[in-house]
Amino acid sequence: METLLQVKDVEKYYGNKSSLTKALDGISFTVEQGEFTAIMGASGSGKTTLLNCISTIDRVSAGQILLDGKDVTALKGDALTKFRREELGFIFQDFNLLDTLTAYENIALALSIKKTPVSEIAPKVREIAGQLQIEDVLNKYPYQLSGGQKQRVASARALVTEPKLVLADEPTGALDSKSAKMLLERFSDLNVLWNATILMVTHDSFSASYAKRILFIKDGRLFHELVRGGDSRKDFFNKIIDVVTLLGGDLSDAL
Repeated sequence: METLLQVKDVEKYYGNKSSLTKALDGISFTVEQGEFTAIMGASGSGKTTLLNCISTIDRVSAGQILLDGKDVTALKGDALTKFRREELGFIFQDFNLLDTLTAYENIALALSIKKTPVSEIAPKVREIAGQLQIEDVLNKYPYQLSGGQKQRVASARALVTEPKLVLADEPTGALDSKSAKMLLERFSDLNVLWNATILMVTHDSFSASYAKRILFIKDGRLFHELVRGGDSRKDFFNKIIDVVTLLGGDLSDAL
């Protein structure tokens, strides 16, 4: 596989000289094209800060982040806006759908912003809607949708532009177990069928078990890694639990 994302010796500080907090402490790892990777860690471990730095929402204090060979930490202004619009897809815990637009219009908006030809928008929306099993709600507004449907619409919006990297921040956090399972199964399908590269932050071991690899973050550093390999999802889940148990209270918030 080809390396898509490179995180090199990234550090992130908050505060000033009198009160300095080191959120990321020289963290390094890579993500291959087509990987479904989860990031786990206790509250305050730095996992959300890491995702924010990769997404360029936050700036690194030191180190580099490269996507497809491009140093995203050096981007500014219009180049940064273009990068976010064309190369990243975002899935948030709280959906972030526009209430005045239908599900179809929410998804199509991402294509319109990218200046996709009008003739291509409807086929693309209906294709991703089919993959996420939301064809029957495309004409409904967000207030008419369940939490699971809203998150699948939000996921469709993130994936429809075929971004190089999809960043998911606790995507199942606001969902019931049935809706979470359905969403994660769709993620797995899209990862395989579309070769979508997904980087997901999660507290939940069940959600993480759908990934192909898990990076455990502690005190701003990468301290453990699990690769699913040929394991079933159930066996992989048990290995995740073993790691969490081994680490004792350090990951008590991850379950």
